[in-house]
Amino acid sequence: MGGMGVKEFIRGEFIEIVEWTDATRHTLVHRFPDDDKAIKNGAQLIVRESQHAQLVYLGQCGDTFGPGMHRLTTGNIPVLTRLRSWKYALESPFKVDIYFLTTRLVAGNKWGTSHPVMMRDNELGVVRVRAFGTYDFRITRPALFLKEVAGSDHDFTLDEFSDTMRSRIVSVFSDALASANIPVFDIASRYAEIGEALLPVINPIMASRYGLEIPTFVVENVSVPPEVEDAIDKRSSMAAIGDLNEYVKYQLAQGMARGSSSGGVAAEMAVGLSVAQQILQQQGIGRVAGTASVPSPPLPDLLSPADVAMTLKVSEQDVMAIIESGELAAKKIGMSHRIRRSDLESYLKR
Repeated sequence: MGGMGVKEFIRGEFIEIVEWTDATRHTLVHRFPDDDKAIKNGAQLIVRESQHAQLVYLGQCGDTFGPGMHRLTTGNIPVLTRLRSWKYALESPFKVDIYFLTTRLVAGNKWGTSHPVMMRDNELGVVRVRAFGTYDFRITRPALFLKEVAGSDHDFTLDEFSDTMRSRIVSVFSDALASANIPVFDIASRYAEIGEALLPVINPIMASRYGLEIPTFVVENVSVPPEVEDAIDKRSSMAAIGDLNEYVKYQLAQGMARGSSSGGVAAEMAVGLSVAQQILQQQGIGRVAGTASVPSPPLPDLLSPADVAMTLKVSEQDVMAIIESGELAAKKIGMSHRIRRSDLESYLKR
């Protein structure tokens, strides 16, 4: 073998350029294939945009390189130099595993509870909650992500990531909900806001455990048992009506709208008072003695559409039509309307 042949042989035995071109966009981690060859002293490491390179020696993470062109010499790899206990400047080729990790934003990943999550609520006790949605993520701490999530695979794909992280994401979501102490009523009725509200709780956990950042976490749906749904519906009705007097009048108006007999109205009023009494007792306000002890309340200064409907002896839909036409002035508060008694009297005088 001539001199030139020996040089070519030696050059072929050592790796001079280390790089990775991601052609699939489904691969999160790629281990550089060294074919059992050593890396030449001074070899060029090329790290592209949205990539990081992580050196690993005998299972221990060494130096991390961001985007750019790097020379693998003793001065550039202090962690690896310490791990290998090199006492002198690196002169000979060396063996080390090099992993490339994508650091771009990976959007639209699905998450969901395969089994109901048990939540403790101050009002409802223990409630079974199911939830699902989407999240975006990016790798921010390559060494930690490699250790805790990807492992030593040659290629770690997005599908593998989804399988690995599915239960972990749900666990973090459940812990965040528990620590935030959000009532189940709010979780089930305002879930669109929950994801963003939980981000400050979720992100520190994801960063410290898995080396990930979650810029966007979306809760698309939350489902609770039917009895909890019924409780939420009743809570919404009470929130719209306000106090006990208005609740009783609301029950009456509902009965009239359905064309109930006087017996039916009385029965509904009794039911309304019973429910109201339970609610007041739960809130520690006191006991309602019964229908005989509740005087007929005077017309309040602020009326609901149901109050106006009773006064005018028309349906609540007719009242809403008058409000929407602008003939009767009303103030919209949230999803409800309120009418001043003076405005109703002005309307009746026209």
